[in-house]
Amino acid sequence: EREASTETLAILRRALSSRYEVIRELGRGGSATVFLAHDRKHRSQVAIKVIRGGPEDTAQRSRFHQEIVLSAQLRHPYVVPLLDSGNVDGVPYYVMPYVAGESLRQRIDARGALALDEVLSVTRDVAEALDFAHKSGVVHRDIKPQNILLSDGHAFVVDFGIALALERSIASRLTESGLVV
Repeated sequence: EREASTETLAILRRALSSRYEVIRELGRGGSATVFLAHDRKHRSQVAIKVIRGGPEDTAQRSRFHQEIVLSAQLRHPYVVPLLDSGNVDGVPYYVMPYVAGESLRQRIDARGALALDEVLSVTRDVAEALDFAHKSGVVHRDIKPQNILLSDGHAFVVDFGIALALERSIASRLTESGLVV
């Protein structure tokens, strides 16, 4: 995996060099890797999420495309927004603002349980983000400490990879009961 990530980093650096200076890997999940980059045009730090796996994994690519489409529709202070997206050598990616801080998982692992006032603050921010998503017809379906970023006293929701768009018909769903993603 480390070799594949190094290769992906090199490919991104070459292909996106006119717009982004790709710096390093930030983390990886089951289906994607996230890289820290500098947006040359806007002079800001961004995170670039790149799908893992080959072109033959059409279900994973469809879910990633759905994540891009759903993320582009959600504009809320506690939902990390999509800024840009595209393909590099046939590999889809999208760009979002870099959230300086740590995930809720990292925070809990480093310092243990949160104080009650922190729990209430995180819960309030996440609930507001999810309420907005639900009102926009999107159910996240993967809320966990790794998908909640903490920065500047607020919690931000990321990773709509297995989200469900409520208006889609059951026949066109990309995830279903009994399917492990």
